[in-house]
Amino acid sequence: MDPITLEVHWSRLISIADEAATALLRTAFSTIVRESNDFATVLMDQHGNSVSENTGGIASFSCILPRTTRAFLEKFPADSWAEGDCVITNDPWLATGHLPDITAVSPIFHRGRLVGFAGSIAHSPDVGGALWGADCQEVFEEGVRIPPTRIIRAGEWNRDVLDMFLANVRVPRQVQGDLEAQVTANQVCAAGVREFLDDAGLEELSTLGAALADRTDAAMRRAIAALPDGEYRAVQEADGFDAQTTRIVCTVRVAGDTMEIDYEGTSPQIARGINCVWNYTHAYSVYPVKCALDPFTPRNEGSYRAITVRAPERCILNPLYPAPVSARQLTGHLLAGAIYRALAPVIPSQIIADCGGAPTMRCLFSGLDAHGDRFSQVLFASGGMGAAPHRDGLPTTAFPTNAGAGSIEAFESVAPLVVWRKQFRPDSGGPGRLRGGLGQEAEIEVRSPAALRLSLLSDRRDHPAQGVLGGAPGACSDIRMSDGTRPHPKSRTTIAPGVRLVMTYAGGGGYGPPGERDPAALATDIRDGVVTRPGDYQ
Repeated sequence: MDPITLEVHWSRLISIADEAATALLRTAFSTIVRESNDFATVLMDQHGNSVSENTGGIASFSCILPRTTRAFLEKFPADSWAEGDCVITNDPWLATGHLPDITAVSPIFHRGRLVGFAGSIAHSPDVGGALWGADCQEVFEEGVRIPPTRIIRAGEWNRDVLDMFLANVRVPRQVQGDLEAQVTANQVCAAGVREFLDDAGLEELSTLGAALADRTDAAMRRAIAALPDGEYRAVQEADGFDAQTTRIVCTVRVAGDTMEIDYEGTSPQIARGINCVWNYTHAYSVYPVKCALDPFTPRNEGSYRAITVRAPERCILNPLYPAPVSARQLTGHLLAGAIYRALAPVIPSQIIADCGGAPTMRCLFSGLDAHGDRFSQVLFASGGMGAAPHRDGLPTTAFPTNAGAGSIEAFESVAPLVVWRKQFRPDSGGPGRLRGGLGQEAEIEVRSPAALRLSLLSDRRDHPAQGVLGGAPGACSDIRMSDGTRPHPKSRTTIAPGVRLVMTYAGGGGYGPPGERDPAALATDIRDGVVTRPGDYQ
């Protein structure tokens, strides 16, 4: 296939995945999907290999979904699928690492032949068990675990399974609405593929998909080959859980056009929910490399063939079942910073400093509103991004995830919560030649008739986002209540009506020595109130 035709086909396949994503966004019930972007859609061939991904979804989901689909095919062979089927799971070790994410995969038939699969992942508003949190001691406490299950067979919903699941969640209407939205997204993807195959005169997707994967593989190998061979190392520390500090040891080995990322020496798994399963570790290791080395070629599985990731079993990056894993992002989001610091000496113009929004800080409120209806609502706000080689870090922007807070009006409309302020945090960005992105401060008041359950998932209280190449660290995070108490940053508690929760988000690390900052840029920061301590830049 000539390169121009290949590029035209590829663009259209990406647009099909984007159409599926739009369908999911427009039909989902929860603000987690509609407002906070915690989802992804992927088009795969009949073997479960990715062909195209939606452009705005969670990158780790897109990297994992083909692996989950191939696990489905081991349980349900290709010849057992029928048109109208949908298989789901939220098994952390088969899918995205924790129970709240539900993976839904549907077959695509064209002229009576299985030609591919449409897949979607969305963070469900509830999966039963304990609230989404970090303090459970086994996965059994964290919610209902669904093994690969046909939730729809030939167009007919498996009501027994659906009813069992919905009977164990706090907000069944939202959960079912989001699940039906995922099915709708898969149907939109399948319709687009059938139309594409007719227009292109193709019988199936695997040949085209293989050509696209070879192309992305070649692009990544060229980028890796441009690096000097060698071994590069960094250590990343985080708050962990109480006295159990998380220590991530990252060794990057480059040899020719291949790369190995090795986490030997990393902290062991613990009996708290910050363990990060292998699928998630792999995804958040290869994706930052893709961003740094080959940012412009569209993603598919070929992008990651040249990269090998290793983590010892029973370490916090490769825990064994039934380890608690609900807050796995509190560990997995740290990997980008460790990899970038390791590679900073050889690709200083292609990496960024640590992000204050990595790991993300989340607060989940659950209880009854004034009408006696159950709600479960998460604030998806972000800290500051690390500074880049050519610009200051973006304020209140997450990386490596791209979930965001969305509309505060939508957040307030579905729960008895009032957001009194959500504002930039001066001096939170790490000083440097390029300044780290600002964190923020959010103040939320409880307006329910009775106390609510509150679950906090946070880090960076004691370990700020580090700068690179001489840059200074960003400001740490903090959580407090208006009554003067400071709740445990990774546990569940209660919060009474009228009490305000103040969430202070960390800033990103700086890039380069602070004394080299452009005086005009510093003057602008001072004028705008972004910096109130100019002595930090001397």
